[in-house]
Amino acid sequence: MATVDKMPMLAEGHDKLTADLRRLKAERPLIVDAIEEARAHGDLSENAEYHAAKERQGQIEASISDIEDKLSRAQIIDPKELSGDKIVFGATVTLLDEDDKPIRYQIVGQTEADAKGGRISYNSPLGRALISRKVDDEIEVSVPAGDRFYVVSKIEFI
Repeated sequence: MATVDKMPMLAEGHDKLTADLRRLKAERPLIVDAIEEARAHGDLSENAEYHAAKERQGQIEASISDIEDKLSRAQIIDPKELSGDKIVFGATVTLLDEDDKPIRYQIVGQTEADAKGGRISYNSPLGRALISRKVDDEIEVSVPAGDRFYVVSKIEFI
């Protein structure tokens, strides 16, 4: 029997998914109207508007289903309630690269990840390498650009 894995996320990630779900559900009736209007134009086999609307309807339904699944498995974590000396989901970590240049990341859920914004998924190669590490631990990560080496310099729960 399959198990339902919890999906950790921050409150703001949960709020964003909820807003996306509301927006998609509001678009549903508009797509139904577009399908009805395109259907009224006659021959469906050569009706590009109809096929485009049906395709969009399928995309919306798939997205709604996916978001509802994620929300049903959501485990909301507030980093401010965490503490300790190990890196866990929600922690903000300062790393030193090979040139002792500081890089700061927050460990977040898959739907919240934005590496350029300083947020990496706990499931990413770097995220997996960081989990359970402590200050002064050395980390080696293989990424598409090659191997990277880091030292954990600070762990914060903010």
